Amino acid sequence: MLNPQWLRTFGALVEIGNFTRAAERLNLTQAAVSQHLRHLEDELGLLVIRRPRGIELTPAGQALIDYCAETELARKRLDSRLAGRDDDTGEIGVISPGSIGLALFPLLLDWQERHPEWKMRHRFAPDSEVLEAILENRYDIGFVTLKPDDTRLAASKFSEEPLELVVPKGARVHEWRDLEALGFIDHPDGQAMANRLLSRRFPGHPGIRALTRHGFSNQIGLILEFVARGLGFTVIPRYARVAFGGQDAIEVVECGEPLVDTLWLIHRAEWPLAARCARVVEYLRACMKPSS
Repeated sequence: MLNPQWLRTFGALVEIGNFTRAAERLNLTQAAVSQHLRHLEDELGLLVIRRPRGIELTPAGQALIDYCAETELARKRLDSRLAGRDDDTGEIGVISPGSIGLALFPLLLDWQERHPEWKMRHRFAPDSEVLEAILENRYDIGFVTLKPDDTRLAASKFSEEPLELVVPKGARVHEWRDLEALGFIDHPDGQAMANRLLSRRFPGHPGIRALTRHGFSNQIGLILEFVARGLGFTVIPRYARVAFGGQDAIEVVECGEPLVDTLWLIHRAEWPLAARCARVVEYLRACMKPSS
């Protein structure tokens, strides 16, 4: 690695073009300036040619001055990031479960359209994978449905999301046997969500496992395709229902007092969010804020 002091001396020498004045600026002796240049030339070859009215850079000298400029720029970027002023460019990694992800993804695209220098990277994942990804610093911010108790993670309430009973358009659901007639469209969290919600509308029901399963999908955006075609009902988070394109083919059945899950925003607790990530979080919070 090249000595930083030698590089500073070389940069001043090239800028000023005179050994004596370069030494004065750096508060060094002229002999020290010459010595620093000699050390660099011992490693890199001839860098400057002394002329009566100054110096002339050799190709190696020009390459070195370019290197000095790149090094200085990299140092400024480092100082900016450490000071939390890194909001001019970069990548923002976001990881979330499926339902909230469907709501966030178009918002993230809108943001990147307005700020093309910031690149969005989003991944759909269950809570366990979200936690792992944030702890391993593979993503900047994550969203989970259960507040983590790991002290390495900072968690703040981001939004609330009710569960909804969704049926084909025009279906009449008054009793448990109406659901039996429709059949259940399952998904990875389907049975747990259905049992939690339906126990409010149909107390004493025998449980979702007692119903015939008419379909299954692990893709959050495809679950309601079954329902829209009249193939069954499902229980799904609201953001997933709102994001579905076929709203005219489905409807939500009222189940009394809403069953609401809290969504938590998480990031590493040991250091503050990068400035660009903090700005995106502020933007997402404003977009997801319930209208009064």
